[in-house]
Amino acid sequence: MAGIERDIALSDLQIAVMRVLWQRAEASVAEIAAVLGDERGLKYTTVATLLTRLQRRGVVTQRRENRQLVYRALVSEPHVRRSMVADLIGSLFGGDANALVAHLVDESEIAPGDLARVRKRLARQPARRIKS
Repeated sequence: MAGIERDIALSDLQIAVMRVLWQRAEASVAEIAAVLGDERGLKYTTVATLLTRLQRRGVVTQRRENRQLVYRALVSEPHVRRSMVADLIGSLFGGDANALVAHLVDESEIAPGDLARVRKRLARQPARRIKS
């Protein structure tokens, strides 16, 4: 899944479809519809439409297996996460990741234990080049 390095923004329903594919590596429309029907009440036709749109965007690929289409993700979950978080930081926080963290702290979205884990994670990271 390494090949595609571009910005990707997905809707909530598209992310739900992609999560099924990321968990299973590949799945048919019926398999995805069964999971999302239980979780979100989505119908087979809705899932098929979502997959067709994702395929047109180059986010998934399909192959025919007997009489059904089987889909596979072409982009990884970490890539989508990076892309969507970068877009969020750019659009809502003027490109300032510190402003996002400050917002999460101010809104009590981050608990003190979370901050300790973030500090440990930062301490393990190699020194990063500061963007100017």
